[in-house]
Amino acid sequence: MPWSLQEIAQHNKASSCWVIIKDQVYDLTEFLPSHPGGSQIILKYAGKDATAVYEPIHARDAIEQNLDASKFLGPVSKEAQQSLAHSKEAAVKSEDELRVERARKALPRLNRMHSLQDIEDAARSVLTKRALAYYSSASDDLVSHQENMRAFSRFFFNARVMRAVSTCDPSTTILGYPSTIPVFVSGAALAKLGHPAGEVNITIGCHKTSIIQMVSSNASLSPAEIMEAAHPSQTLFFQLYKHKDDARALERIRNVERLGYKALFLTVDAIVAGNREADIKSMWVEEDESYDGDEDEEASLEMGGTAGNLVADDDRNMTWEKTIPWLRSVTQLPIVIKGVQSVEDCVLAAKAGVDGILLSNHGGRQLDYSLPPIELLYRLRKRHPEVFDSTEVYIDGGVRRGTDVVKALCLGARAVGLGRPFLYAQTAYGSYGVVRAVQVLHREILTVMRLVGASSVADLTPDLVERVDWQPLVTASKL
Repeated sequence: MPWSLQEIAQHNKASSCWVIIKDQVYDLTEFLPSHPGGSQIILKYAGKDATAVYEPIHARDAIEQNLDASKFLGPVSKEAQQSLAHSKEAAVKSEDELRVERARKALPRLNRMHSLQDIEDAARSVLTKRALAYYSSASDDLVSHQENMRAFSRFFFNARVMRAVSTCDPSTTILGYPSTIPVFVSGAALAKLGHPAGEVNITIGCHKTSIIQMVSSNASLSPAEIMEAAHPSQTLFFQLYKHKDDARALERIRNVERLGYKALFLTVDAIVAGNREADIKSMWVEEDESYDGDEDEEASLEMGGTAGNLVADDDRNMTWEKTIPWLRSVTQLPIVIKGVQSVEDCVLAAKAGVDGILLSNHGGRQLDYSLPPIELLYRLRKRHPEVFDSTEVYIDGGVRRGTDVVKALCLGARAVGLGRPFLYAQTAYGSYGVVRAVQVLHREILTVMRLVGASSVADLTPDLVERVDWQPLVTASKL
């Protein structure tokens, strides 16, 4: 039966909680305790329309996947639809929304984007405060986030000259799948916060440039929606945040297998969310209610922000002895461990027989003062070079230039992943921005390879790079 707004408004408390999403009414009363983002965010919209806050961070089928069919109560009435549409049209835009609209109209032309920093600057101008806080935030004092980038400045080239490089090929394979450059899109969540098309922008851009996309478990589109946008020949990997319930985890694995994803990147460094203060504070930017002195301040410290809501149900008891054998027993897909942060764990991963190791501190978003991935790669090369013979090694975190990519390859990385730069690219320019970002990297990588004397990625060897023990001056754009 169609519901009136007055009827729905009566169900505005924890004991009876209804919400409207896209003109449909849902009873979330029993779902409240299990909502990954906590019950308070739902209760804020109890008895009201929650569409505007729901759509940017949820896949199309999220409700169907998480709610029993009996909780679908039917549509709102025609009168209610008209009232909601009118309210949406009449709503006064916030200062932030007006700023974003103005910035969109003033965006520079895409052909003026000559570096990843140019693209990031453009994207920052058109992101809402909340979206920018989620994309750019890092943990605690941002030390690891900043050092991820700055650490590359401690590695210098021993360039070789008088080598034939008129023909230069930066292509490679990742887990056996071809890529035009040794770069892949690392899993990053909630692309729809920056652009309505979300992760599909990245999928389309990757196909046009023939690089590989790793899709996050916490993408704002479902694995099926993203695969629907992919070309049949396209390679997509899946970033697996393992659910604490093995049955739920297996269900997700079977789903991505059926859809055609080619590898699993098991994320092991995000069992809890890092202390991303900018992200947490962004939840209050447009808070309507003023502080009345009665709030439970101690409880408010437990807020995890957008990020904390995404990992609430992740498995915190993963071990080398249990989790990898279990994963091997349930899937034939290649397994890569994402988020390794020590040489010792690299050795354990290799002994476990995984297909790849992704050195990463989650872009500095998890444990502050975790080593920059390029430094960890250097230490692994020095202490256990045999690891590179038994498994593919990748890094992500801090890569912003072709020089960064080439340094990593010289030290033994098979490829590097970038997360934020592709979120920024699709935010500002959609799929065209993703293409532009890849073109920028392709040009820079090709230039650096020629200047160090390498005609192919196989020529990028450890002797071409050395670590210095002095700190060079780096430009503000690098920090």
